[in-house]
Amino acid sequence: MMIGDPGSGPNPGRWRLVRWAASSATLGFPQAAAPVAFALLAVGLGGAASGGAAMILAMTLAQVAGALPLTRLGRALPMATFLKLLLAARTAALVAIALGAAFGLSLPWLIALAAAAGLVNGAAAGTLRAVLNQFAPVSGMSRALGIAATLNELTFVAAPVMASGLGSISPVFGIVAMAAVGALPALLIPNLGPAAAPEEIPRERTSILSPPILLWLACTMAGGATVAAVEIGAVALALAFGYEPALAILFTVPLCLASVAGGIWVSVRNRRPSRRTVMAQLVVMCAGSALAAAGLSVAATLAGAVLIGLVLAPLATHYSLILDTLAPPHRRPEVFALMRTANACGVILASALLTAVSLPTALLAITGVMVAATVAVGVAGVRGRDRSATRMGVSGKSGDD
Repeated sequence: MMIGDPGSGPNPGRWRLVRWAASSATLGFPQAAAPVAFALLAVGLGGAASGGAAMILAMTLAQVAGALPLTRLGRALPMATFLKLLLAARTAALVAIALGAAFGLSLPWLIALAAAAGLVNGAAAGTLRAVLNQFAPVSGMSRALGIAATLNELTFVAAPVMASGLGSISPVFGIVAMAAVGALPALLIPNLGPAAAPEEIPRERTSILSPPILLWLACTMAGGATVAAVEIGAVALALAFGYEPALAILFTVPLCLASVAGGIWVSVRNRRPSRRTVMAQLVVMCAGSALAAAGLSVAATLAGAVLIGLVLAPLATHYSLILDTLAPPHRRPEVFALMRTANACGVILASALLTAVSLPTALLAITGVMVAATVAVGVAGVRGRDRSATRMGVSGKSGDD
């Protein structure tokens, strides 16, 4: 069976889903491995680990800047072809980082190459998510996204371990592994045929940033900041409770394991959640963030991390499904790229707060952001019900009921 032939085999639809899930799991590998790999690279070049942090910041900011412009550039191309071009550019940039480090290139040049590698991340993620709509049945969308969320969490657990192991031998090996694994989606992605003809694409100039889309993008950002606050602040949390920095895993590992459990639950349930369920999940994330911010005890902080992790995959799946419904079909890649960008903005917000203010203040501020997003969803739901009730009342008075 040829890997480029999506229609071969007894069940081509299932084979396509398997390949898409594998693509989704490996697409984020460079981003998951980069914090460790770049830090080891910077230290190996005779600098401080802060040089690696500068490379991560450049990669993330470039992702935010490039998400929409690059996605729009790919409208005229088949999505699989466009994704392969984006990944080729990222792989070339990562290989250039490895070669540059091997030949003693200065840190500013490596930071610039990291930005080049990150430039395509948002567009690639948005395009890959839009590919799923081309062959996955609506009835199986929740399951596919739940599996993807579970595999993504496993990637974010395994990638730093691999980067650390290879980087301890040679930092260049870690970068080469990032490039190799991150290029796999270019081989795995199903080929779905030609792009839509230009005359088939609507030419309206309306903005995709409608209030409902902005609401769920805000929730994505708030959730990304909440998770990042625990993951980035894990070392500071360990120190605050009198533990060694290495025991930061007390907070990150339970969060990841809880997130995997949440992804499995979404996959098994395979059902779109009700509005009430989504509100309950948002409240749970708020409670988890508040527990982590309170700093009452290790057990309470650990419980907060677990609560955040449990609802991470269900909420991410809901955001993807609701944005799928709200986005015009031909602009879904752009909306999904914005979703990835919103998550990146949440990470940037958490990083900035943890750098600028004390740990308790940063965690409290991020809890406030999460609470604000939850309240906004609740208010939007109430207004939606009120409008529905009004329409029903008018309908009844006019005799249409």
